[in-house]
Amino acid sequence: MMHGLINRSIQCFLRDTYGQSAWDTIASEAKLGLDGFEAMLTYPDVLTDMVIDTAVRVLRRPRETLLEDLGAYLVSHETQTSLRRLLRFSGANFADFVNSLEELPERGRLILPNLEVPDLELSDLDHGQFTLRCAAPLRGVGHLMVGLLRAMADDYGALVLLEYQGVEAGGEVISIQIADRAFTAARPFHLGMAAQ
Repeated sequence: MMHGLINRSIQCFLRDTYGQSAWDTIASEAKLGLDGFEAMLTYPDVLTDMVIDTAVRVLRRPRETLLEDLGAYLVSHETQTSLRRLLRFSGANFADFVNSLEELPERGRLILPNLEVPDLELSDLDHGQFTLRCAAPLRGVGHLMVGLLRAMADDYGALVLLEYQGVEAGGEVISIQIADRAFTAARPFHLGMAAQ
């Protein structure tokens, strides 16, 4: 079962990126039978796949590209600041962030015990090179992680080469090469919330 928060994020991504009418068309063609997802409910995994497959068809975008854009959206869109803040607590720079990736599933379950976060397995190959293996019910989760990692690298100001390498041993594999940890200035980040 997929947590509604994931499905709600997909819905918000499609609506914010392609417009309300595109979301309405996707929801209708996927035969959701509802206006949108509730963040605190759970839904069958097949429903999530159906929405993504319908979006691919309606928007005429490859699944890999759509999922990569979703990953970037989860970090960079103005409506997703809480996830960005949570991820930025993972380290002072992008290398620290990458080295803490395996801890993300447990952190996510601390907040929402029923949240299905991809299992992540990191291999440090030295000299800023890593391999990340992602396993999740969502087909294409590796592409989503590429988008998320690319957006986080931009957030930290790091120059990073990312490559989706396919499926291996039941997980999707990504190669990560940190070429320059301080390529550009990082986006501002403060531990405390800004005063309102």
